[in-house]
Amino acid sequence: MNFKLTIQYDGTRYDGWQRQGNTDNTLQGRLEGVLSRMVGKPVEIQGAGRTDAGVHARGQVASVHLPEGYTPQEVQNYLNRYLPEDVAVVEVVEVGERFHARLSATGKEYRYHIRMGSVPNVFARKYQYRVEEPLDLAAMERAAGYLTGKHDFRSFCGNRRFKKSTVREVFHIGVEVCGSDLTLVYQGDGFLYNMVRILTGTLLEVGLGQRTPESMVDILEARERTAAGKTAPAQGLVLQEVYYP
Repeated sequence: MNFKLTIQYDGTRYDGWQRQGNTDNTLQGRLEGVLSRMVGKPVEIQGAGRTDAGVHARGQVASVHLPEGYTPQEVQNYLNRYLPEDVAVVEVVEVGERFHARLSATGKEYRYHIRMGSVPNVFARKYQYRVEEPLDLAAMERAAGYLTGKHDFRSFCGNRRFKKSTVREVFHIGVEVCGSDLTLVYQGDGFLYNMVRILTGTLLEVGLGQRTPESMVDILEARERTAAGKTAPAQGLVLQEVYYP
């Protein structure tokens, strides 16, 4: 039986999504541990995205093959009973055998949350990046326009040794403001390692007057990580949704 899991988590205290040999403090590792105890043998799950250490998710998706006899509700109840309180499985559905959380996905939406100005939001401080200096939001929107579309995003990839294609299509970059809260919304067919955080750091440099919106063209053409801006901190980033046909 193949199950699709929709998961939300506060990534603050985890070493990212992907299981690693040097730590057992990953989201994938925690989920696999609980499911393995449930079925009495090792279980491997596939995640739609490998969120970094400190990154959060509202709509992470994973797929897992389990022995016959389990209902979606039983799987969800067991996971939520034994997972830590900062991880929740919000939905479990049975899917076709060929469904794969990552390979079947057609796109993702990430959101980066920023608190503007001198007054912090105490209750959201673990999920926002503070920027006290004034931001030119119109300039950031113009810069986002240059970054939308199908491009080689090698300049925005944090893995300098990445061997595969770095061409991705970004469907939309939204600059949404509500009072002192700024949300950058990224929708695309896929994102490279650290790509959203580097895009955010670069757009913030535009907003601070350190770069021009038009310089995005040169950054893309450079295909070199040093051409783009800083990598924004992890705590503001949320994997919002994964798209499927």
